[in-house]
Amino acid sequence: MATETHGAEAVSACVDSHGSAVGMPQLCGDWIGNQVFWLIITLVVIYFILARVALPRIASVLAERQGTITNDIAAAEELKVKAQEAEAAYEKALADARTEAQAIAQKTRDEIKADLDDALAKADAEISAKAAESEKAIAEIRASAVANVEVVAKDTAAAIVAALGMSADDAAINAAVDSQLKG
Repeated sequence: MATETHGAEAVSACVDSHGSAVGMPQLCGDWIGNQVFWLIITLVVIYFILARVALPRIASVLAERQGTITNDIAAAEELKVKAQEAEAAYEKALADARTEAQAIAQKTRDEIKADLDDALAKADAEISAKAAESEKAIAEIRASAVANVEVVAKDTAAAIVAALGMSADDAAINAAVDSQLKG
């Protein structure tokens, strides 16, 4: 019974006569050993829960994230390389298209120039032909004008001689008009 009384005295040091705690029970020196025991058990249980359950899950999530990040970075690098290759191919295709367009434009200019030269040559030939025809017509007109002038001059000379009251034969009038026309 001595041990029971000792336990009752220990309890009674932190509890008043009505069974209520005096002050804060955590600070009661009689209960600290018991509190430390349960604190150690609680910390060990928390440690094992964290070590066996929570931390492996966290580690697996972190590893998965790291793997995802690594894969995403590798995929981004691969896409970057593909984009650079596509850009280079685009630039090459654009340069080829410009070169081809310039060649087509030059070919078209050459064809147009050849067509223009042909048209100019044809026009020159037509102009030359019409000029020759015109010169021929002018020569014919001149020849007929000279002949007409000669006829008119002879008729006029005969009319003037007759109007002056003189008479002249046709041979003399023809000779006089011919000498004047020649120069």
